Amino acid sequence: MAHVLGPVPRLALAFVAAVLVASAMAAGAGGAAGYAVAQRFVLGGPGRWDYTTYDAQRHRLYVTRGDYVDVLETAPLRKVGEIPGTSGVHGVALAQDLRRGYTSNGKADSITVFDLDTLAVTGEYKVAGHNPDAILYDGATQHLLAFNGRSKDLDILDARAGKVLGTIALAGKPEFAAIDGAMVYVNIEDANSLAAVDLAAGKVTAMWKLPDCEEPTGLDLDRATRRVFSSCGNGRLVVTDATSGRNVASLAVGKGPDATVYDVARHLVFSSGGADGNLSIVEQRDADHYALRQTLATAKSARTMALDGGSGRLYLPTPADGEFMVVVVAPQ
Repeated sequence: MAHVLGPVPRLALAFVAAVLVASAMAAGAGGAAGYAVAQRFVLGGPGRWDYTTYDAQRHRLYVTRGDYVDVLETAPLRKVGEIPGTSGVHGVALAQDLRRGYTSNGKADSITVFDLDTLAVTGEYKVAGHNPDAILYDGATQHLLAFNGRSKDLDILDARAGKVLGTIALAGKPEFAAIDGAMVYVNIEDANSLAAVDLAAGKVTAMWKLPDCEEPTGLDLDRATRRVFSSCGNGRLVVTDATSGRNVASLAVGKGPDATVYDVARHLVFSSGGADGNLSIVEQRDADHYALRQTLATAKSARTMALDGGSGRLYLPTPADGEFMVVVVAPQ
């Protein structure tokens, strides 16, 4: 026998439908289904720091601390060691095939080599330039790329032997960079530009002005769509076509960022604004369309970060409330 729904069941169904629609809208806007601060891990020590790097194979986090590197395990979060003797350290590069890590030591004009498993220091390489800042490892060639802030150039080194193989002049002070095959893309901070560097040719092949951008720092790359994401000191995230240099998008984000990461699995771009303590989460709808999904308060000066692409967690080091800590942000 058929049953006809009375007014109360119909109202109940309408209410449920409204709740589902509201939940979907909140998820799309980065509401309750967005990101939240999950932990504030007090690490201690002096308040100097720069780039943070995540080792997905060993579930370790490397936090650079001025003249040493803190090493943490992330499940659960705890300190497991240090890399000493890294004067003016900026970044860490990981060579999984060589089981080696490398630090860029800005004050010492050098690179410290350490064992990824034991954390033991095994050597030190001298760079040709001055103040190595960002550092990348190219697994295809087993080369290290050291981006030198003071001498405004890029040193290419043999990652096994430490020999400098060549130097490429850059038209300004390099900040962070990303590699895609033989091409490297690097923010030029004092020229408000993005440089495209052909490693095979050994030269800069393009310099693209970043619109509405002052002092670009953090950078990441979506290799599938060939889109470069640059965070700017004045609170803009600029998206550039890596093939043509075309400006794709420009969005307002937190001010004073020093890191940008792209989550390829979730199609999200993160920009950490240290000046206002806001983490901006941008949704990539397709190659050319982007929208701010959520602005999350983390902590003042939380300007650098690293992403665990598996869990989606982000780690942001910063001095806050009189303690140096790592702020952990997680999807809800």
